Amino acid sequence: QVQLVESGGGLVQAGGSLRLSCAASGRTFSSYGMGWFRQAPGKEREFVAAISWSGDSLSYLDSVKGRFTISRDNAKKTVYLQMSSLKPEDTAVYYCAANRSGTGSAYRVVYDYWGQGTQVTVSS
Repeated sequence: QVQLVESGGGLVQAGGSLRLSCAASGRTFSSYGMGWFRQAPGKEREFVAAISWSGDSLSYLDSVKGRFTISRDNAKKTVYLQMSSLKPEDTAVYYCAANRSGTGSAYRVVYDYWGQGTQVTVSS
């Protein structure tokens, strides 16, 4: 069983930056693929970024490419999402997720564990 706890969300002006963190419990974090998803009010949860267990494979939602960076520190059992040049349309609850397959997948169904989410609000 893996527990995921997100932090780092908040209110920021457009053009600003935030770094989200996701701390994981459990001994096998280094074998999990990790992803970030987000859900805006009235919308479905969507993929944002993912990283494979080794960190070699990264994937991003097209609209965040060049602005967001996903990374992981297996020693700290933590995955990060560095967000820059934030836009009001990035406003959402951001969720961290883990999958046992180890892949950096964009598909929600692949993920086995989810955090509770952290709110990111970008003002114009």
